[in-house]
Amino acid sequence: MEIKRDGYLNQLKIRRNNGMIKIITGIRRCGKSYLLFVLFKKYLLENGIDKKHIIEIALDGIENEELRDPRLCYQFVKNKLEDEKKYYLLLDEVQFMPRFEEMLNSLLRIENIDVYVTGSNSRFLSSDIVTEFRGRGDEVRIYPLSFAEFFSCYDGEYDDAWEEYMVYGGLPQTVQFPLERQKAEYLKNILGNVYLRDVIERNHIQNVDEIDALVDVLASSIGALTNPTKIANTFKSERGSDYSNKTISNHIDRLAEAFLISKVNRYDIKGRKYIGANLKYYFTDIGIRNARLNFRQQEPAHIVENIVYNELILRGYNVDVGIVDIYEKKQECGKIHKKLEVDFVVNQGSQRYYIQVAYDMTTKEKQAQEFKSFRNIADSFKKIVIVNGTAKPWRNEEGFVIMGMKYFLLSTDSLDF
Repeated sequence: MEIKRDGYLNQLKIRRNNGMIKIITGIRRCGKSYLLFVLFKKYLLENGIDKKHIIEIALDGIENEELRDPRLCYQFVKNKLEDEKKYYLLLDEVQFMPRFEEMLNSLLRIENIDVYVTGSNSRFLSSDIVTEFRGRGDEVRIYPLSFAEFFSCYDGEYDDAWEEYMVYGGLPQTVQFPLERQKAEYLKNILGNVYLRDVIERNHIQNVDEIDALVDVLASSIGALTNPTKIANTFKSERGSDYSNKTISNHIDRLAEAFLISKVNRYDIKGRKYIGANLKYYFTDIGIRNARLNFRQQEPAHIVENIVYNELILRGYNVDVGIVDIYEKKQECGKIHKKLEVDFVVNQGSQRYYIQVAYDMTTKEKQAQEFKSFRNIADSFKKIVIVNGTAKPWRNEEGFVIMGMKYFLLSTDSLDF
């Protein structure tokens, strides 16, 4: 089964031969290698590039273990350049190579080679794009399958596809398994034996049980405001653990660097400033989150919120959690200060959208809850409520847009309705 990832493939096409190192980042097993070694290679061959001018090296394979030495790899690549025509180097999982920055910088000095690398850890890649490549690194971030990509290769109707996606997420391999038991076992195995093991071994983490428990806590509280101090207090009171907030903060950073989770800041909409106390955490793939909890904690509202966040991020938006300060009059005690939440403040260039995610908005009470934050935002940027279901978008009498999840996920320009 070929899963089309045209959006990412187009990003590589427009970057072809731009004189920069194309760095494809993302969580392991999200499709980086497939994009590079199957889809992009196919594109090169179909556009007249000779197979001999495509150099493929997968550094996570035992057959290429010696090429993890940057000097040996550099010489190996140079020996492949037999003429003056353009060569294309496809280098997979570059973080397996120590001092890879030096090797890649050296390749930049060779005029007839176009370099593409993948990596599964932002600490080894994103920071080095800025500091080591001095503006000559061009990053393309890859995510697990969006729902639209998942649905494009799903053999069934929307409702069934949506239910499956909410449980098993969008890692490409899960689509290949016909049985739910296979999907579940794969997700549990890859979390423990690939993702967490990578984080633990790469960062030389000694307190394995603690970071293991931390992942449980984060998985149980997606979409909830928290911080390392609160988590540390929970560990101390409920488990008698001295897991410090400093260590917890460090471990959360390591999980984020491995693209397992995302940290989302709070933004004071009226005060136009960030609030640093509490953050929200979302999983890059909802199937991984569900597998971590053995598929027991299936709160649809939080799962849908996580999926919407991931969709906004992969569309290239900057996303924050919004806070609106209000003062409500109370006859017996004057005014009461409240903080209302906007699920997402979404920015891209000069555009901004305020988004609420409502799994169920059938009652007047729920509608009033979702609209209350919007009514206390004075600016004229678009305000959208995304509800579960297949409803086409419409505007209510206050100008708020209400759209069904199906329209939001399957229409790439859905926020521009």
